[in-house]
Formats: sequence, structure tokens, C-alpha cells
Amino acid sequence: MLGAARPGFQRITLGEFEVTALLDGVTVFEQPQGVFGTDQGVADVEAALSAAQLPTAAVETGFTPTVVNTGNELVLFDTGNGAGGRPGRGQLIEQMAAAGYTPDMVDIVVITHMHPDHIGGMMEDGAAAFPNARYVTGQVEYDFFSSDNLVGTPAERIYNLVQANVVPLAENMSFIAPGDQVVSGIEAVNAFGHTPGHMAYHLESGGERLLITADTANHFVLSLQHPDWHVLFDADKEAAAATRRSLFGMAAADGVPFIGYHMPFPSMGYVEAAGDGFRYVPATYQLTL
Repeated sequence: MLGAARPGFQRITLGEFEVTALLDGVTVFEQPQGVFGTDQGVADVEAALSAAQLPTAAVETGFTPTVVNTGNELVLFDTGNGAGGRPGRGQLIEQMAAAGYTPDMVDIVVITHMHPDHIGGMMEDGAAAFPNARYVTGQVEYDFFSSDNLVGTPAERIYNLVQANVVPLAENMSFIAPGDQVVSGIEAVNAFGHTPGHMAYHLESGGERLLITADTANHFVLSLQHPDWHVLFDADKEAAAATRRSLFGMAAADGVPFIGYHMPFPSMGYVEAAGDGFRYVPATYQLTL
């Protein structure tokens, strides 16, 4: 017996781009209703999980940074949890190596938002983990989480991590808004709600499109089938729900695939309109032919 195992990366082509999803690790939340559907009854959340053939006592979520090779730049979206953290997390550098990349190869690091599981890997041992990279993030997001106004609030823990991992790199950082391009073919998309400046990214190359949706939806059943249900980690729960409906409504209408940071690895799939929400359709070979 060798024990359970799962893949650590998956690479696809998107026009002239190569897109590689990387598994930084997984975690398990017990008592799912304490995280997803916090405004619903426990029985309702358990019924949704049971109908999807999922365990009702716990949910597993993964962390999926993504590398995009445009042919000119190697762009990393989010840096995972960082090494030395909680067990089962912080595997980004290891998975990058398995996929053929080293940290010094990264040209641009894009931070979708500043929750710890996205910025935890920006610094390692007091130095930049990606020594040759420049950084791109949202102006609204940076201004909020780097503000001293967060001291003494529930967000102080994130503020402290931003001070340690993000602020030291600010001189090499570009601040953008929705509609701005990171590089040609990669455009920021307004996805505010999960955090004040949370952004998704639209990729287009050779007539092919893909969305990197970050944390717009945090569970493939409880957040997509029920987009209005409150999620513990959403800062503005009503705005986050509106963003889910808007972004995934567009993806469903246009048939655009997406990579969701917390979708079941390799985190690539489609959504279809279903009832009052969406049905997640994992990608099979559509993105590899």
C-alpha cells in the first residue's frame, strides 16, 4: 500500500499561451455550514452536499496558483500559503519544479487579492521568493490592506502579513484597476466583494479565452449552485454574491472556461446556468486538444 496520491500540476495550451495550474496544497473544513451558507440552516447545506454525492461532515478545498507562459513572459498568479505554514500547504515551489519552472524564471507575480493563502509565498526566509519578478496587484486592494486603519480590527492579522510580505516589494510593484492589462492578452476584471479590491483576470490568445476567477467562488457546489449563499471569508457578502452572478453568468453565456483557486484540482472547468445558480462542469480534454 502506497497511500492516496493526487497530481500536482496540469498544463494546457490557450492559443499561443501555456497555462499551468499548480496545487499548493489542500485543507479540510469541518462543519461546512460554518464556512459556506453561513446564512442558511445546517440541514440545507448538508442537503446540497449530499445531493452532489459529497460528504456532509467536512469539505476539502485546495489552493491553485497558476503560471501563464505568454511566450514573452512567465506570469504567476498568486503565491500560495508559503513554506513552513500549516501541514498540507505551501507546496508551490515543489510543484513548480515538477512542472519545469524555478522561482528565478518568473517575470511577473500577479496578486489577485491579499488573503494569506495568496500572499503567503511572496517572501521566503526574509527575501523575495521570486527574485527576478516584478509585481502587479490592484490599487484598491493594496490601499486597503496596507492601511494602518486596520490595526486593532479583525483584519489586523492580514495587515501584518501584508506588511511583512507585500509592502517590502512595493517599489517593484505596479498598481492596476479593472480593465487594465498586465501584459498583452491578460486583463484585470472587477470581482470586488470577496475583498475590497479582489480581481479576476481574463486571458485571450489566438481567439481562445479563459478566466482566472481567484476566489470569486470558493466551492464548486456550495458557492456555484447557490451563488447568493454567504461565505465566511467574503468581506462584503452581498457584493461577493453579485460578483458571482455577474462573472459566472458571463462565463456560462459565452462558454468561457475558468480556473478557480479553490475548485477541485486541477481547478479547470466550465459553468452552466442551472436553476437559480450554476452547475460546475470539470474540464476533461476540451483544453488539451
